[in-house]
Amino acid sequence: MTAGRPGGTLTASSGDPARDRGMRRAGLGRTTVVFAGLGAALMILAVVSACLGQVPTSPAEVVSSLLHRAGLEIGPMPAHPAGEVTLWEVRFPRAVLAMLVGAALGCSGALLQGIFANPLAEPGVIGVSSGAAVGASAVIVLGGAFTSGWSLAWAALVSGLVTTALVYMLSRSDGRTEVVTVILTGVAVNAVAGGLIALFTFVADPAARDQIVFWQLGSLGGATWDTVAVVAPLTAVGIAAAIVLAPKLDLLALGESVARHLGVDVERVRQASIVVVAVLVSAAVAFTGIIMFVGLVVPHLMRMLLGPAHRVLLCASALAGALVLLAADLGARTLVDNADLPLGMITALIGGPAFFWMLRRTRAQQGGWA
Repeated sequence: MTAGRPGGTLTASSGDPARDRGMRRAGLGRTTVVFAGLGAALMILAVVSACLGQVPTSPAEVVSSLLHRAGLEIGPMPAHPAGEVTLWEVRFPRAVLAMLVGAALGCSGALLQGIFANPLAEPGVIGVSSGAAVGASAVIVLGGAFTSGWSLAWAALVSGLVTTALVYMLSRSDGRTEVVTVILTGVAVNAVAGGLIALFTFVADPAARDQIVFWQLGSLGGATWDTVAVVAPLTAVGIAAAIVLAPKLDLLALGESVARHLGVDVERVRQASIVVVAVLVSAAVAFTGIIMFVGLVVPHLMRMLLGPAHRVLLCASALAGALVLLAADLGARTLVDNADLPLGMITALIGGPAFFWMLRRTRAQQGGWA
């Protein structure tokens, strides 16, 4: 039998019912505190993000604008003549897209780490990010006058899904897939995709070359309500599907043979998880470009705080991913005056050292994978 300990970790029962109940209450208390803190921080940061920019807007004006759209005429409207338009056509869709993309990356990272039983796994390992970059690069180079934000996005989305399917098919042997085979196949496919991206970059004209490089660095500068309308349902469906898979991932964490003995169709769970990751990451990178480290660092941090129970971990990773990417985008917009820094650069510069610190801390305290 298993029972929860503080942080939501699965562990053996102590044999003392009173002690087990206390451990479950402590774990629930920590989970509640973490989720409440993440939710409050996300709401506050969303308001701050909407305030900052070339058009001055106060927090009260941001909240009042939202309330007025909801039919509640409370508080002052933006005093600047372009304030209302700036909020609803630029800042709000950008903030919402940042939260959706961050949630998709965070949840997909937690899901992939669960099926691979490896805290170092990240969505790019199955080729979805590099595949999306190949599709986008092809459209930039070959599309000519027909190149647009939407054609880029759909090419990236479809190419990411196709690449993931290719990795999965190439890694199958005798009707089964092994984790190591999937990872090694992903490495090979990523290498080929990198070569194709280099080829497109080499043959492109200077303007197209700059566009390829900038797309791969990531940006939320093209966010609109139309893009939000595409990403939102894909993200919602992907996160819901991941949560449905959570109990089976908990059993899979006990080992494949144990999971099979308990009635888990390991191959089907792995297939479903890879499909969900592909949908989430393809939707995330289609309109924003490649954004590194969110799917790697955020689930790792949430596992340190809450333990490996997947239902809690997936939700927390989605919420924390939204918070991290919103903060990174705020930095990209405001760190340099009149400039929009590449979002992928911000996440890499912060995520790399953060992950190195978490890895050293985990190895020192727990000796590896918990």
